[in-house]
Amino acid sequence: MKAEILTIGDEVMRGEIVDTNKSFLADRLLGLDIETHFQTSVRDDPPAMIDAFKRAASRSQIALVSGGLGPTRDDLTTDALAEAFGLELILDEASLERIRSLFHAHGREMTENNVSQARFPEGAEILPNPLGTAPGFSIAQGMTRFFCLPGVPNEMTRMMDEQVMPRIEAARGEGPAVRARLLRTFGMGESTLDDELKDIAASGDVSLGFRTSFPDNYLRPLARAATAEQAEATLDRICDTIKQRLGPLIYGEGEQTLEAVVGQMLAERGMTIAVAESCTGGLIATRITNNPGSSAYFAGGVVSYSNAAKSDLLGVPAAALEEHGAVSDPVVRAMAEGVRERFGVDIGIATTGISGPDGGTASKPVGLIHIALAREGAVYADSFVFRMERTRHRLLTSQIALDWIRRTLLGVELVGPKWTRR
Repeated sequence: MKAEILTIGDEVMRGEIVDTNKSFLADRLLGLDIETHFQTSVRDDPPAMIDAFKRAASRSQIALVSGGLGPTRDDLTTDALAEAFGLELILDEASLERIRSLFHAHGREMTENNVSQARFPEGAEILPNPLGTAPGFSIAQGMTRFFCLPGVPNEMTRMMDEQVMPRIEAARGEGPAVRARLLRTFGMGESTLDDELKDIAASGDVSLGFRTSFPDNYLRPLARAATAEQAEATLDRICDTIKQRLGPLIYGEGEQTLEAVVGQMLAERGMTIAVAESCTGGLIATRITNNPGSSAYFAGGVVSYSNAAKSDLLGVPAAALEEHGAVSDPVVRAMAEGVRERFGVDIGIATTGISGPDGGTASKPVGLIHIALAREGAVYADSFVFRMERTRHRLLTSQIALDWIRRTLLGVELVGPKWTRR
């Protein structure tokens, strides 16, 4: 069964919003052993939309359409799909009454243009929208079944899970199984990963995809087999081989973020942490506390931008600041030790650097960072130069800090990404 995804809207084509709907829908389909063969984005332009609908009907059994179901003049999905296949639009009184009730419940008067949201192509099955005024609908044309959903992500997500997935699953029947996983890695470039794994997933029944999501690289092993059990067994075998080959470069699977993995490890070991941040400006603390329950292991942090803050709040010796400067090995070591002692935690981590775009010198260029991790009786520190703009520089620095915590808990070597410069 081939699937196709179409997202509708000028805002998508102009780059005003990030089109996350495609990835969500494709992932959901893969969970039903259905691979997406085509993905298309189309402007709010009837001829272009009609052409996209006809193309989908000529090559796919499932077409998921997102967007263009609102009440405004640029919401044209229903009209364009009806025109593409010569269908009449029918007013559904039950849907119209529900829309009126929603407006009344919020103390608002429904405007006339909302009536368009209750019109559907003849023969369509209406898909209720529990979160908004725009119902979706499903309609078959030849070999293709179209599922039209709102573009608003939370509405689309709920309707996909509750309305669309059960219908597709029921229609799919038996067939080859497809299983895939997402392995998250940090510390090795995409091309080097490919070279390291060049002998893995080389047959037609298994494949290995690569995707960069700075500062990480994701691996997507995929297995096809006659049954779900066979596909899962093959996938287990592939993933085990990859993990043995890459070791601690793999930090998580699926939706696990590095900060979530670190938090879980700290909680399981009953250990605590505090952070001292200069160039990262509180980003490490923010990422750690994004996790529910982080109060069990995160004691607090200090954003010590000025020399005075480093000295007064963290106990960095004035002599070290005077002799070596704020961006230096002695200072970052003192920051890590100071925050660990002041908060009484197991691990203290510190960053200081020059994120740019200015502030560098010949001996301390823009992009230089120093990072340190302090434990009882030991401090480890290193420095790197990241030639990149400010936002990515800070994100990468925070990622190394979190990875150092993870590696410390695993008892493996603390290293920076293999593609960075010392």
